[in-house]
Amino acid sequence: MEQLRTPRRGGLAIGALALALGLGLTGCSADGYSGASPEVSLDGGVAPQVAPGIDGGFLDVVDADRSVIVTGWATILVDDPAAAAAEATRIANAAGGRVDSRSERAPTDYSGGSATLVLRIPAAKLDATLEELKRLGTVQDVSLSASDVTLEVQDLDARISALETSIERLEALLAEASTTADLIELETAISDRQAQLESLQAQQRYLSDQVAMSTLTLDLVTEPVATDPPPGDFWEGIVAGWDALGKFAAGLLVALGAFLPWLIPIGIVALIVWGIVALSRRRRASKAARRTSPADDQTPQSPQPQG
Repeated sequence: MEQLRTPRRGGLAIGALALALGLGLTGCSADGYSGASPEVSLDGGVAPQVAPGIDGGFLDVVDADRSVIVTGWATILVDDPAAAAAEATRIANAAGGRVDSRSERAPTDYSGGSATLVLRIPAAKLDATLEELKRLGTVQDVSLSASDVTLEVQDLDARISALETSIERLEALLAEASTTADLIELETAISDRQAQLESLQAQQRYLSDQVAMSTLTLDLVTEPVATDPPPGDFWEGIVAGWDALGKFAAGLLVALGAFLPWLIPIGIVALIVWGIVALSRRRRASKAARRTSPADDQTPQSPQPQG
């Protein structure tokens, strides 16, 4: 009986240790802060670590020990969006960044085209890179915002550290386990904590990338194409009407030129149809004439009596 009770007590002790480790992790998660902090924009200085204005360094006075995610939007007026987009890509790559997406729109009757790029730029080089991008043309709008995720990063670090410690202790107990039930229980607990650890590490890598690389959405636009103003007086109305008439005549000639090649096959088909119809009419007229000929209408005359 004693041999059967000893493994039972060992299993209970292991279960109690695992439960205690789980409660410790839960307490660590509850004490941490997982929500993102309010955004800090250039429009209002709601946090002292952010310098207002678009010409100064945005992160010059931010504490190096803090984790801040910076996102920005910029609109720049350029002459050639495609060429400006290529230059912006070169600037981002030279700064150690990358282009996450790029889209271009071709010129139209009312617009000279545009391009939109989503740039990932190292946070330490954001200000210098933004100054280079401003030289592409005329700056229309610049907006930067910062989100402080320091507490979230610290919470993830603490939870990851606690999980790693828990897994190490469970692995040590796994090496000393003497029964199959203890082995299964410990392996299940280790597998569960390993899955939690990998999930937290993925979140940690994502936050690290967001903090290290700022996101800047760059819109490269052109001046809108000016349309002709409406006539202001009688003579301008005459000129506008004459121009409209000329355009209509030119368009009519173009339509006639496009339709002219179709007249030849249409004429041939019409001539063939006309010939068939005429031949059919002639045949019907000939048949009708034969039916009503004088020879067919002659009737025998009765003999006259002799006087």
